[in-house]
Amino acid sequence: MRAIMTTIKRKDNLHENRIPYQWPNIIRAIKVFPVVGFLMMLLATPVVVRAQNNAPKKTYQANVPIRAITRGPKSHWFSYYDKMQFDKTNRYVLGMEVNFDDRSPRPDDVINLGMVDLQDNDKWIKFAESRAWGWQQGCMLQWLPGSSSEVIYNDRQGDKFVAIIRDVFTGKSRVLPRPIYTISPDGKRALSLNFARVNETRPGYGYAGVKDPWSNDSQTENDGIYLIDLQSGESRLIITLGQIVKYRADKSMANYKHWFNHLLFNTDGSRFIFLHRGRRLGREVGEDDWFTRMFTARWDGSQIHCVADHGLVSHFIWRNPKQILTWSREPADGDHFHLYDDMTEKIQIMGKELFDRDGHIIFSPDGKWLLVDTARPDQQHIQKLMLYRPYDGKLVELGQFYLPPKQKGEWRCDLHGRWSSDGKSVCIDSMHMNYQRQMYLLDVSRVVK
Repeated sequence: MRAIMTTIKRKDNLHENRIPYQWPNIIRAIKVFPVVGFLMMLLATPVVVRAQNNAPKKTYQANVPIRAITRGPKSHWFSYYDKMQFDKTNRYVLGMEVNFDDRSPRPDDVINLGMVDLQDNDKWIKFAESRAWGWQQGCMLQWLPGSSSEVIYNDRQGDKFVAIIRDVFTGKSRVLPRPIYTISPDGKRALSLNFARVNETRPGYGYAGVKDPWSNDSQTENDGIYLIDLQSGESRLIITLGQIVKYRADKSMANYKHWFNHLLFNTDGSRFIFLHRGRRLGREVGEDDWFTRMFTARWDGSQIHCVADHGLVSHFIWRNPKQILTWSREPADGDHFHLYDDMTEKIQIMGKELFDRDGHIIFSPDGKWLLVDTARPDQQHIQKLMLYRPYDGKLVELGQFYLPPKQKGEWRCDLHGRWSSDGKSVCIDSMHMNYQRQMYLLDVSRVVK
């Protein structure tokens, strides 16, 4: 495998672009329209100088073929790693478009939703807009399971968050009365929560523009996780905040404001994960005085099980219907990627000698490879993207990408690697070129074959 990677690396030196993406277009323009091309060159030059002065000469290193599939002047990204970005044919890749990168969303900020046609020169096709979004998880845009043309995403209509199912080719759409967080693999059900509360407690993951009705109630019994029928739109509250606060509670929890975050159905839709989080009352948002517990439940909210409750639970993914991989803390061995068997007390460590920090994780469609990134950049502001094969412990570094230091906190740009439907490509969000959020496609077919 080392020889293969060396060959790919030499071939991919052509992809180590140290000049902005505008230049290929400018060169073509000069050849066809000399005057226009010269003016384009003058306009682009300040961007080149600014990028070279404030970043390393080499802002990324890719060990597999890579290309940008979106371009400026606007920024593009998809956000979270556990949503279906590629359609069944792997031709259309979903994304979001915005004209700024460095502040929190405001209620009047509108983003464009679209898709990249990989078979038509990476053409950007806009099909909708959204007023309910955050930097880290966008508007939950994703393909609707089982459909070759429908997507689902969240929006705001008046003073209410909703979800919309839209056919990207015909424009036909219908509105669901609640926003969605996760969708069952069969596309029949979704789970929802209070995005206004998340926006107050964990900026970057909730939405602006709606006030939380229970903002002053730290552990309300009237809000929590909702089950939605995607056909009828009907929904009901299935787990309350107050209910979970009382589960294995200790006295200190009375001094915290509680919320739910990060819901995810398992691979057969029979159960789902949810995180219970709390921040000490009186603390400012952004301070680290908070805790996380991981729970699972049957799809209808019954059979609740506490998976991990030692304070730290971070990024996670279902490996199969019964196993969960997550970066968490266990008293016996500290912080690692732990593999939990749901509804049992069985815990294993995955990649103990290879991973010493948290990362976003997603298994390949065939389950053989784990795509991992470093959730936070290192001291040189570098984010790494890797492939890990659990059965033999093989680790392959796909690339390293520079993140401008100013992009931190809520509006940071994580790589959030996503698999194509056939498992041969990976898409990431990155700002290594021109300090602008764009989507990049990596060909990993020779690594995973």
